[in-house]
Amino acid sequence: MRHQSLKPPTQLSERPTVQNLKLIPIVLTVLVAAQPLLAHADVTVKIGQVSPLTGELSHIGKDDENGVRLAIEDLNAKKIRIGGQPVTFVLDSQDDAADPKTAVTVAQKLVDDRVSGIVGHANSGTSIPASKIYSDAGIPMITESATNPKLTAQGYKTVFRMVANDVRQGTVIGTYLVKDLKATKVAIVDDRTAYGQGLADEVEKAVKAAGGTVVDREYGTDKTTNWMAVLTTIKSHVPDGIVFTGGDTQAAAFAQQAQRLGLRAKLIAGDEACTPQFIKLAGTSMNSDTYCTLAGVPPSKMPQGDAFFKRYQQRFGVPVQLYAPYAYDAVMAMVGAMQAADSTDPKVYLSKLQALNLDGVTGPIQFDDKGDIRNGAITVRQFGQGDWQDRSVVR
Repeated sequence: MRHQSLKPPTQLSERPTVQNLKLIPIVLTVLVAAQPLLAHADVTVKIGQVSPLTGELSHIGKDDENGVRLAIEDLNAKKIRIGGQPVTFVLDSQDDAADPKTAVTVAQKLVDDRVSGIVGHANSGTSIPASKIYSDAGIPMITESATNPKLTAQGYKTVFRMVANDVRQGTVIGTYLVKDLKATKVAIVDDRTAYGQGLADEVEKAVKAAGGTVVDREYGTDKTTNWMAVLTTIKSHVPDGIVFTGGDTQAAAFAQQAQRLGLRAKLIAGDEACTPQFIKLAGTSMNSDTYCTLAGVPPSKMPQGDAFFKRYQQRFGVPVQLYAPYAYDAVMAMVGAMQAADSTDPKVYLSKLQALNLDGVTGPIQFDDKGDIRNGAITVRQFGQGDWQDRSVVR
């Protein structure tokens, strides 16, 4: 019997045979059928979020993160399409521990993660150094709460702010203390952060402009817990008004120790201390002479505030601490710009963000040519009936 040599199977790249030609329509059918699946595959868009998730400001940082998370959940429920494709938004959350050096590190990580935008940083001292990283990468950042005016004075086109800056807040604090509360001898204390010192400087200008006298300037750090030496010095100047620009944990310790020392004066804290946490920690030292300012509007003045605060409480099991509504609106502003540009590419949708006009939970969202929110408000609040009571909204 004659043995035939075995040959390897014929490849499609070889000269066509009848069998190979029969395979071609099948292959083409499979490829054509796959095209709609490829064309309509979800596009994943990362939204970065940076705040202090550890340390003494972690409750405020988590509040911001929750605001971003809620916005992303709402957007995904709407099944948004951008550039003709369905988009799934995911949260890329980073902890900067309110530390400037850490902020730069996590900013670079977010750039490397190829996020399409950043909500944050929460603090001025972290936002300012991180902003250059994002600017160099061409990625927009929208801070929900960093108030130092230097942030948007750098000239970066990628930087935006959701609340009024400290020029406005400091002016309101100093003027209200002298004109409304009739405190003419004022002591000012800050925590030496970019936020605390910057706000204190603006308060000093405003007190003098309103006809008051700054009788003492003192400071600690954002880690200070014992304020007795500072308070003893302040008491010797017999002020009738004190301004504290620092976090709520420090402000609470400051208020308790002032009470212990028998120091009687009206106390106004800046927005970083305008939280439920301040009230909780300060305890019986809280009284009707305790005030704070909020860089923004109170829930009662937010167009969608009541519904948002209820939904937030239901979703996370805790009340809003401070700037969660602004973090939520920052995400909505960013995605609104993406929809207007029909692109999730930061370099493409940036111009739409600069020209944005959107109605958010907190109110109208429009940015000026520096990236600051237009018509930003400052709310003065007074302690009473166990909570902060809104006394004045200044625009």
